[in-house]
Amino acid sequence: MAEVSYINPLSNEGRQIIRQYGDLNQIFEEDETLIDICTHTLNQRISDDSLIPKSYADYAIKRIQWAIEKKNNKNFTPAEFEYLTNEELFQKDVVIFHILCQAIANQFNVGSRETRLFVESQGIIIQERLSKIPPMARAEIIDEVLDEVKTDGAIKWNSLKDVISSKKLKLTDLLIDEGEIILQSDDFLERFSDKFHDRNPDRMYNILIGDNVKEQILSRLIMQKTEEYIARIKEMSAHVEIHPAILKIAEQLKEFIPEETSKYNQYYAGSGGIYGTVQAEKLNPDAFPPCIKTTVEGVSSGGRNDAIVLLLTSFASYARLYPRIFASDETVKVSDMDPDLTITENEILPLIFDAAANCTPPLFEDQPQEKINIISKLGFGMHETVDINHEGETKWYTPMSCEKIKIHLPHLCHPDKSCKGINNPLSCYGRKKFQLDREQKEE
Repeated sequence: MAEVSYINPLSNEGRQIIRQYGDLNQIFEEDETLIDICTHTLNQRISDDSLIPKSYADYAIKRIQWAIEKKNNKNFTPAEFEYLTNEELFQKDVVIFHILCQAIANQFNVGSRETRLFVESQGIIIQERLSKIPPMARAEIIDEVLDEVKTDGAIKWNSLKDVISSKKLKLTDLLIDEGEIILQSDDFLERFSDKFHDRNPDRMYNILIGDNVKEQILSRLIMQKTEEYIARIKEMSAHVEIHPAILKIAEQLKEFIPEETSKYNQYYAGSGGIYGTVQAEKLNPDAFPPCIKTTVEGVSSGGRNDAIVLLLTSFASYARLYPRIFASDETVKVSDMDPDLTITENEILPLIFDAAANCTPPLFEDQPQEKINIISKLGFGMHETVDINHEGETKWYTPMSCEKIKIHLPHLCHPDKSCKGINNPLSCYGRKKFQLDREQKEE
Protein backbone atom coordinates (compact mmCIF):
# COMPACT_ATOMS: atom_id res chain seq x y z
CA MET A 1 0.00 0.00 0.00
CA ALA A 2 1.10 3.57 -0.69
CA GLU A 3 2.66 5.46 2.19
CA VAL A 4 0.59 8.11 3.98
CA SER A 5 3.17 10.80 3.22
CA TYR A 6 2.84 10.04 -0.51
CA ILE A 7 -0.64 11.56 -0.26
CA ASN A 8 -0.13 13.88 2.73
CA PRO A 9 3.43 15.24 3.04
CA LEU A 10 2.33 17.09 6.19
CA SER A 11 1.59 13.83 7.99
CA ASN A 12 3.49 12.62 11.05
CA GLU A 13 5.36 10.27 8.73
CA GLY A 14 6.22 13.19 6.46
CA ARG A 15 7.55 15.26 9.36
CA GLN A 16 9.71 12.30 10.42
CA ILE A 17 11.20 12.12 6.91
CA ILE A 18 12.11 15.82 7.12
CA ARG A 19 13.74 15.39 10.53
CA GLN A 20 15.92 12.60 9.15
CA TYR A 21 16.96 14.48 6.01
CA GLY A 22 20.57 15.66 5.88
CA ASP A 23 22.22 18.94 4.91
CA LEU A 24 20.05 21.17 2.71
CA ASN A 25 23.11 22.20 0.73
CA GLN A 26 22.99 18.85 -1.07
CA ILE A 27 19.69 19.65 -2.80
CA PHE A 28 21.68 21.15 -5.69
CA GLU A 29 23.88 18.08 -6.10
CA GLU A 30 23.13 15.46 -8.75
CA ASP A 31 21.18 12.55 -7.27
CA GLU A 32 21.70 9.29 -9.16
CA THR A 33 18.84 7.51 -7.37
CA LEU A 34 16.41 10.28 -8.28
CA ILE A 35 17.52 10.18 -11.92
CA ASP A 36 17.24 6.38 -12.06
CA ILE A 37 13.73 6.25 -10.56
CA CYS A 38 12.43 9.04 -12.79
CA THR A 39 14.00 7.53 -15.90
CA HIS A 40 12.52 4.08 -15.25
CA THR A 41 9.05 5.27 -14.21
CA LEU A 42 6.41 3.35 -16.16
CA ASN A 43 5.07 5.43 -19.10
CA GLN A 44 7.59 8.22 -18.47
CA ARG A 45 8.34 10.04 -21.71
CA ILE A 46 12.06 10.63 -22.22
CA SER A 47 12.18 12.31 -25.63
CA ASP A 48 14.49 14.91 -24.11
CA ASP A 49 17.04 14.33 -21.34
CA SER A 50 16.19 17.73 -19.85
CA LEU A 51 12.76 16.38 -18.84
CA ILE A 52 14.32 14.27 -16.07
CA PRO A 53 15.19 16.12 -12.81
CA LYS A 54 18.84 15.70 -11.86
CA SER A 55 18.69 17.04 -8.30
CA TYR A 56 16.20 17.91 -5.57
CA ALA A 57 16.35 21.56 -6.64
CA ASP A 58 15.74 20.60 -10.25
CA TYR A 59 12.79 18.44 -9.17
CA ALA A 60 11.32 21.41 -7.24
CA ILE A 61 11.46 23.67 -10.30
CA LYS A 62 9.99 20.96 -12.54
CA ARG A 63 7.19 20.43 -10.02
CA ILE A 64 6.23 24.10 -10.51
CA GLN A 65 6.68 23.79 -14.27
CA TRP A 66 4.22 20.88 -14.23
CA ALA A 67 1.69 23.00 -12.33
CA ILE A 68 1.98 25.90 -14.80
CA GLU A 69 1.83 23.71 -17.89
CA LYS A 70 -1.06 21.60 -16.64
CA LYS A 71 -3.06 24.74 -15.94
CA ASN A 72 -2.19 26.70 -19.09
CA ASN A 73 -0.71 24.55 -21.85
CA LYS A 74 -3.36 23.25 -24.24
CA ASN A 75 -0.78 20.77 -25.57
CA PHE A 76 0.29 19.57 -22.13
CA THR A 77 1.91 16.11 -22.20
CA PRO A 78 1.29 14.29 -18.87
CA ALA A 79 3.82 11.57 -19.72
CA GLU A 80 6.66 14.11 -19.46
CA PHE A 81 5.95 14.37 -15.71
CA GLU A 82 4.85 10.79 -15.03
CA TYR A 83 7.48 10.45 -12.27
CA LEU A 84 5.41 12.78 -10.08
CA THR A 85 3.02 9.87 -9.50
CA ASN A 86 5.74 7.29 -8.82
CA GLU A 87 5.37 5.94 -5.27
CA GLU A 88 9.07 5.07 -5.13
CA LEU A 89 9.85 8.79 -4.88
CA PHE A 90 7.62 9.43 -1.86
CA GLN A 91 10.46 10.26 0.55
CA LYS A 92 12.21 12.57 -1.92
CA ASP A 93 8.86 14.13 -2.84
CA VAL A 94 8.12 14.92 0.81
CA VAL A 95 11.45 16.74 1.15
CA ILE A 96 10.83 18.69 -2.07
CA PHE A 97 7.30 19.62 -0.94
CA HIS A 98 8.68 21.15 2.26
CA ILE A 99 11.48 22.92 0.38
CA LEU A 100 8.91 24.49 -1.96
CA CYS A 101 6.66 25.55 0.93
CA GLN A 102 9.58 27.30 2.62
CA ALA A 103 10.82 28.94 -0.58
CA ILE A 104 7.33 30.14 -1.54
CA ALA A 105 6.68 31.47 1.96
CA ASN A 106 9.96 33.38 1.82
CA GLN A 107 9.42 34.88 -1.63
CA PHE A 108 5.66 35.39 -2.09
CA ASN A 109 2.60 36.54 -0.17
CA VAL A 110 0.21 33.90 1.15
CA GLY A 111 -2.59 35.06 -1.14
CA SER A 112 -0.38 35.55 -4.19
CA ARG A 113 -0.86 33.97 -7.60
CA GLU A 114 2.33 31.94 -7.06
CA THR A 115 1.23 30.54 -3.71
CA ARG A 116 -2.21 29.71 -5.02
CA LEU A 117 -0.67 27.94 -8.01
CA PHE A 118 1.32 25.67 -5.70
CA VAL A 119 -1.53 25.01 -3.26
CA GLU A 120 -3.98 24.17 -6.04
CA SER A 121 -1.41 21.93 -7.72
CA GLN A 122 -1.03 20.00 -4.47
CA GLY A 123 -4.75 19.17 -4.54
CA ILE A 124 -4.49 18.06 -8.17
CA ILE A 125 -1.47 15.85 -7.64
CA ILE A 126 -3.15 14.14 -4.67
CA GLN A 127 -6.12 13.19 -6.85
CA GLU A 128 -3.84 11.99 -9.66
CA ARG A 129 -1.85 9.83 -7.26
CA LEU A 130 -5.00 8.37 -5.72
CA SER A 131 -6.35 7.51 -9.18
CA LYS A 132 -3.31 5.29 -9.83
CA ILE A 133 -3.73 3.26 -6.62
CA PRO A 134 -5.85 0.06 -6.89
CA PRO A 135 -9.40 0.55 -5.46
CA MET A 136 -9.03 -1.53 -2.27
CA ALA A 137 -5.68 0.00 -1.36
CA ARG A 138 -7.00 3.46 -2.31
CA ALA A 139 -9.93 3.18 0.10
CA GLU A 140 -7.56 2.13 2.88
CA ILE A 141 -5.07 4.96 2.32
CA ILE A 142 -7.88 7.54 2.08
CA ASP A 143 -9.28 6.44 5.45
CA GLU A 144 -5.83 6.44 7.01
CA VAL A 145 -5.05 9.95 5.76
CA LEU A 146 -8.48 11.26 6.77
CA ASP A 147 -7.95 9.90 10.28
CA GLU A 148 -4.77 11.91 10.57
CA VAL A 149 -6.05 15.22 9.14
CA LYS A 150 -9.06 15.35 11.44
CA THR A 151 -9.12 18.11 14.03
CA ASP A 152 -9.98 16.85 17.53
CA GLY A 153 -11.12 13.55 16.03
CA ALA A 154 -13.64 15.12 13.65
CA ILE A 155 -14.08 17.07 10.42
CA LYS A 156 -16.46 19.98 10.97
CA TRP A 157 -18.58 20.97 7.98
CA ASN A 158 -17.57 24.64 8.32
CA SER A 159 -13.93 23.69 7.73
CA LEU A 160 -14.97 23.14 4.11
CA LYS A 161 -16.93 26.35 3.67
CA ASP A 162 -14.46 27.63 1.05
CA VAL A 163 -14.82 24.61 -1.21
CA ILE A 164 -18.60 24.60 -0.72
CA SER A 165 -18.88 28.30 -1.59
CA SER A 166 -16.82 27.66 -4.73
CA LYS A 167 -19.47 25.11 -5.82
CA LYS A 168 -16.79 22.44 -6.31
CA LEU A 169 -18.61 20.47 -3.64
CA LYS A 170 -22.27 20.81 -2.68
CA LEU A 171 -23.43 20.87 0.92
CA THR A 172 -26.06 18.32 -0.12
CA ASP A 173 -23.23 15.94 -1.11
CA LEU A 174 -22.18 15.71 2.53
CA LEU A 175 -23.60 13.59 5.34
CA ILE A 176 -23.51 15.79 8.44
CA ASP A 177 -24.36 14.78 11.97
CA GLU A 178 -24.12 17.30 14.83
CA GLY A 179 -21.89 19.52 12.72
CA GLU A 180 -19.46 16.73 11.82
CA ILE A 181 -18.95 15.35 8.31
CA ILE A 182 -19.36 11.58 8.34
CA LEU A 183 -16.93 9.97 5.90
CA GLN A 184 -15.66 6.65 7.19
CA SER A 185 -17.69 3.46 7.27
CA ASP A 186 -17.03 2.65 10.94
CA ASP A 187 -18.29 6.04 12.01
CA PHE A 188 -21.31 5.75 9.71
CA LEU A 189 -22.27 2.31 10.96
CA GLU A 190 -21.83 3.28 14.59
CA ARG A 191 -24.18 6.24 14.21
CA PHE A 192 -26.75 5.01 11.71
CA SER A 193 -26.78 1.21 11.36
CA ASP A 194 -29.83 0.91 13.62
CA LYS A 195 -31.71 3.41 11.44
CA PHE A 196 -31.94 1.02 8.47
CA HIS A 197 -34.46 -1.78 8.89
CA ASP A 198 -34.99 -2.93 5.30
CA ARG A 199 -31.67 -1.88 3.70
CA ASN A 200 -28.10 -3.00 4.11
CA PRO A 201 -26.18 -0.30 6.09
CA ASP A 202 -22.93 -1.01 4.22
CA ARG A 203 -24.66 -0.50 0.89
CA MET A 204 -26.28 2.70 2.14
CA TYR A 205 -22.86 3.96 3.20
CA ASN A 206 -21.56 3.50 -0.36
CA ILE A 207 -24.62 5.26 -1.79
CA LEU A 208 -24.68 8.21 0.60
CA ILE A 209 -20.96 8.91 0.84
CA GLY A 210 -18.86 7.18 -1.81
CA ASP A 211 -15.17 7.44 -2.67
CA ASN A 212 -15.45 10.50 -4.91
CA VAL A 213 -16.69 12.78 -2.13
CA LYS A 214 -14.04 11.43 0.25
CA GLU A 215 -11.28 12.08 -2.28
CA GLN A 216 -12.48 15.65 -2.92
CA ILE A 217 -12.63 16.40 0.79
CA LEU A 218 -9.26 14.80 1.40
CA SER A 219 -7.51 16.83 -1.31
CA ARG A 220 -9.22 20.03 -0.17
CA LEU A 221 -8.25 19.51 3.47
CA ILE A 222 -4.61 18.98 2.52
CA MET A 223 -4.73 22.08 0.31
CA GLN A 224 -5.98 24.09 3.28
CA LYS A 225 -3.33 22.64 5.56
CA THR A 226 -0.66 23.42 2.94
CA GLU A 227 -1.79 27.04 2.81
CA GLU A 228 -1.83 27.24 6.61
CA TYR A 229 1.65 25.69 6.72
CA ILE A 230 3.01 28.28 4.27
CA ALA A 231 1.41 31.04 6.37
CA ARG A 232 3.09 29.70 9.54
CA ILE A 233 6.46 29.54 7.80
CA LYS A 234 6.07 33.10 6.58
CA GLU A 235 5.26 34.28 10.09
CA MET A 236 8.22 32.40 11.57
CA SER A 237 10.63 33.61 8.87
CA ALA A 238 10.50 37.09 10.38
CA HIS A 239 12.26 35.72 13.46
CA VAL A 240 14.30 32.80 12.10
CA GLU A 241 17.26 32.89 9.72
CA ILE A 242 16.40 31.16 6.45
CA HIS A 243 18.81 28.55 5.10
CA PRO A 244 20.77 29.86 2.06
CA ALA A 245 19.64 26.88 -0.03
CA ILE A 246 15.99 27.84 0.51
CA LEU A 247 16.75 31.46 -0.38
CA LYS A 248 18.43 30.29 -3.58
CA ILE A 249 15.39 28.20 -4.59
CA ALA A 250 13.14 31.16 -3.75
CA GLU A 251 15.12 33.42 -6.09
CA GLN A 252 14.94 30.80 -8.83
CA LEU A 253 11.17 30.59 -8.44
CA LYS A 254 10.89 34.37 -8.57
CA GLU A 255 12.51 34.35 -12.01
CA PHE A 256 11.13 31.04 -13.28
CA ILE A 257 7.39 31.46 -12.60
CA PRO A 258 6.81 34.71 -14.57
CA GLU A 259 9.13 33.51 -17.33
CA GLU A 260 7.27 30.22 -17.66
CA THR A 261 3.84 31.83 -17.27
CA SER A 262 4.65 34.38 -19.97
CA LYS A 263 4.56 31.59 -22.53
CA TYR A 264 0.82 31.38 -21.98
CA ASN A 265 -0.12 34.85 -20.63
CA GLN A 266 1.29 37.32 -23.08
CA TYR A 267 0.71 40.40 -20.96
CA TYR A 268 3.83 39.61 -18.91
CA ALA A 269 6.07 40.54 -21.85
CA GLY A 270 8.05 43.80 -21.89
CA SER A 271 7.15 46.85 -23.96
CA GLY A 272 8.39 50.07 -25.46
CA GLY A 273 6.96 53.57 -25.91
CA ILE A 274 7.51 57.32 -25.83
CA TYR A 275 6.04 59.30 -22.95
CA GLY A 276 3.63 61.95 -24.23
CA THR A 277 2.94 60.00 -27.42
CA VAL A 278 2.72 56.55 -25.85
CA GLN A 279 2.46 53.77 -28.40
CA ALA A 280 0.14 50.79 -28.11
CA GLU A 281 2.45 47.90 -27.19
CA LYS A 282 2.48 44.91 -24.87
CA LEU A 283 1.81 45.73 -21.25
CA ASN A 284 4.76 46.11 -18.89
CA PRO A 285 3.73 45.12 -15.34
CA ASP A 286 6.84 46.84 -13.94
CA ALA A 287 5.31 50.15 -14.99
CA PHE A 288 1.92 49.54 -13.36
CA PRO A 289 1.02 52.13 -10.68
CA PRO A 290 0.54 50.81 -7.11
CA CYS A 291 -3.27 50.59 -7.34
CA ILE A 292 -3.07 48.41 -10.45
CA LYS A 293 -0.32 46.18 -9.05
CA THR A 294 -2.41 45.57 -5.94
CA THR A 295 -5.48 44.77 -8.04
CA VAL A 296 -3.59 42.32 -10.24
CA GLU A 297 -2.24 40.52 -7.17
CA GLY A 298 -5.78 40.14 -5.85
CA VAL A 299 -8.10 42.16 -3.62
CA SER A 300 -10.31 41.00 -0.79
CA SER A 301 -14.08 40.87 -0.52
CA GLY A 302 -15.70 44.29 -0.43
CA GLY A 303 -13.70 45.98 -3.16
CA ARG A 304 -13.37 43.14 -5.64
CA ASN A 305 -16.10 44.13 -8.07
CA ASP A 306 -15.15 47.77 -8.61
CA ALA A 307 -11.42 47.01 -8.58
CA ILE A 308 -11.71 44.41 -11.35
CA VAL A 309 -14.68 45.65 -13.40
CA LEU A 310 -14.27 49.41 -13.20
CA LEU A 311 -10.59 50.02 -12.49
CA LEU A 312 -8.57 47.19 -14.02
CA THR A 313 -10.74 46.52 -17.10
CA SER A 314 -10.57 50.09 -18.36
CA PHE A 315 -6.92 50.56 -17.41
CA ALA A 316 -5.66 47.34 -19.01
CA SER A 317 -7.63 47.79 -22.22
CA TYR A 318 -6.61 51.43 -22.81
CA ALA A 319 -3.02 50.94 -21.63
CA ARG A 320 -2.64 48.10 -24.13
CA LEU A 321 -4.68 49.43 -27.07
CA TYR A 322 -5.02 53.22 -26.86
CA PRO A 323 -2.86 54.77 -24.10
CA ARG A 324 -3.20 58.30 -25.55
CA ILE A 325 -6.97 58.47 -24.93
CA PHE A 326 -6.68 61.56 -22.71
CA ALA A 327 -4.63 63.41 -25.34
CA SER A 328 -7.21 62.75 -28.04
CA ASP A 329 -10.65 64.07 -28.89
CA GLU A 330 -11.46 60.94 -30.88
CA THR A 331 -14.22 58.50 -30.01
CA VAL A 332 -12.72 55.06 -30.47
CA LYS A 333 -13.78 51.44 -30.18
CA VAL A 334 -11.70 48.43 -29.21
CA SER A 335 -11.90 47.06 -32.77
CA ASP A 336 -10.36 50.30 -34.13
CA MET A 337 -7.12 49.24 -32.42
CA ASP A 338 -7.66 45.47 -32.39
CA PRO A 339 -9.63 44.59 -35.55
CA ASP A 340 -9.75 40.81 -35.02
CA LEU A 341 -9.87 41.09 -31.20
CA THR A 342 -6.87 38.76 -30.75
CA ILE A 343 -5.09 41.18 -28.41
CA THR A 344 -8.25 41.61 -26.34
CA GLU A 345 -8.80 37.86 -26.06
CA ASN A 346 -5.16 36.76 -25.64
CA GLU A 347 -3.65 39.57 -23.56
CA ILE A 348 -6.20 41.90 -21.97
CA LEU A 349 -8.89 39.48 -20.79
CA PRO A 350 -6.40 36.92 -19.39
CA LEU A 351 -4.87 39.65 -17.23
CA ILE A 352 -8.29 40.73 -15.95
CA PHE A 353 -9.50 37.16 -15.39
CA ASP A 354 -6.29 36.20 -13.58
CA ALA A 355 -6.69 39.19 -11.28
CA ALA A 356 -10.31 38.15 -10.65
CA ALA A 357 -9.11 34.64 -9.78
CA ASN A 358 -6.54 36.12 -7.38
CA CYS A 359 -9.26 37.86 -5.36
CA THR A 360 -10.26 36.54 -1.95
CA PRO A 361 -12.59 34.80 -2.55
CA PRO A 362 -12.10 34.46 -6.33
CA LEU A 363 -14.50 36.92 -7.95
CA PHE A 364 -16.18 34.68 -10.52
CA GLU A 365 -16.84 31.83 -8.09
CA ASP A 366 -19.57 33.74 -6.27
CA GLN A 367 -20.13 36.58 -8.75
CA PRO A 368 -20.06 34.94 -12.24
CA GLN A 369 -22.15 37.79 -13.66
CA GLU A 370 -19.16 40.10 -13.32
CA LYS A 371 -17.63 38.43 -16.37
CA ILE A 372 -20.50 39.89 -18.39
CA ASN A 373 -19.96 43.30 -16.78
CA ILE A 374 -16.30 43.22 -17.84
CA ILE A 375 -17.31 42.50 -21.45
CA SER A 376 -19.82 45.35 -21.18
CA LYS A 377 -17.18 47.83 -19.99
CA LEU A 378 -15.13 47.00 -23.10
CA GLY A 379 -18.08 48.06 -25.27
CA PHE A 380 -19.44 44.65 -26.33
CA GLY A 381 -22.80 44.67 -24.55
CA MET A 382 -24.11 42.36 -21.88
CA HIS A 383 -22.61 39.14 -23.20
CA GLU A 384 -20.23 36.46 -21.91
CA THR A 385 -17.65 36.89 -24.68
CA VAL A 386 -16.33 39.68 -26.90
CA ASP A 387 -18.00 39.53 -30.30
CA ILE A 388 -17.51 42.12 -33.04
CA ASN A 389 -21.23 41.87 -33.84
CA HIS A 390 -22.10 43.18 -30.37
CA GLU A 391 -19.63 46.07 -30.30
CA GLY A 392 -21.24 49.42 -29.63
CA GLU A 393 -24.10 48.03 -27.56
CA THR A 394 -22.30 49.54 -24.56
CA LYS A 395 -19.55 52.13 -24.13
CA TRP A 396 -15.83 51.40 -23.80
CA TYR A 397 -15.27 52.93 -20.37
CA THR A 398 -12.26 55.18 -19.81
CA PRO A 399 -10.00 54.63 -16.75
CA MET A 400 -11.03 55.95 -13.35
CA SER A 401 -9.26 59.08 -12.14
CA CYS A 402 -7.08 59.01 -9.04
CA GLU A 403 -9.70 61.13 -7.29
CA LYS A 404 -12.41 58.54 -7.93
CA ILE A 405 -10.11 55.75 -6.80
CA LYS A 406 -9.47 57.59 -3.52
CA ILE A 407 -13.24 57.91 -2.97
CA HIS A 408 -14.48 54.49 -4.13
CA LEU A 409 -11.40 52.28 -3.65
CA PRO A 410 -9.35 53.98 -0.92
CA HIS A 411 -7.74 50.68 0.17
CA LEU A 412 -6.04 50.47 -3.24
CA CYS A 413 -4.64 53.99 -3.27
CA HIS A 414 -1.12 53.90 -1.80
CA PRO A 415 0.80 56.46 -3.90
CA ASP A 416 4.54 56.16 -4.45
CA LYS A 417 6.93 58.59 -6.14
CA SER A 418 5.70 57.54 -9.60
CA CYS A 419 2.25 58.95 -8.73
CA LYS A 420 3.51 62.47 -8.01
CA GLY A 421 1.70 65.10 -10.09
CA ILE A 422 -0.50 62.45 -11.73
CA ASN A 423 -4.32 62.42 -11.78
CA ASN A 424 -4.98 59.10 -13.54
CA PRO A 425 -3.32 55.64 -13.29
CA LEU A 426 -3.07 55.49 -17.09
CA SER A 427 -0.93 58.65 -17.12
CA CYS A 428 1.21 57.22 -14.33
CA TYR A 429 1.74 54.07 -16.38
CA GLY A 430 2.74 56.07 -19.46
CA ARG A 431 5.35 58.10 -17.60
CA LYS A 432 6.86 55.16 -15.74
CA LYS A 433 6.90 53.03 -18.89
CA PHE A 434 8.76 55.75 -20.75
CA GLN A 435 11.34 55.99 -17.96
CA LEU A 436 11.89 52.22 -17.87
CA ASP A 437 12.27 52.04 -21.65
CA ARG A 438 14.79 54.88 -21.62
CA GLU A 439 16.82 53.17 -18.88
CA GLN A 440 16.80 49.94 -20.87
CA LYS A 441 18.09 51.70 -24.00
CA GLU A 442 20.87 53.40 -22.03
CA GLU A 443 22.04 50.03 -20.74
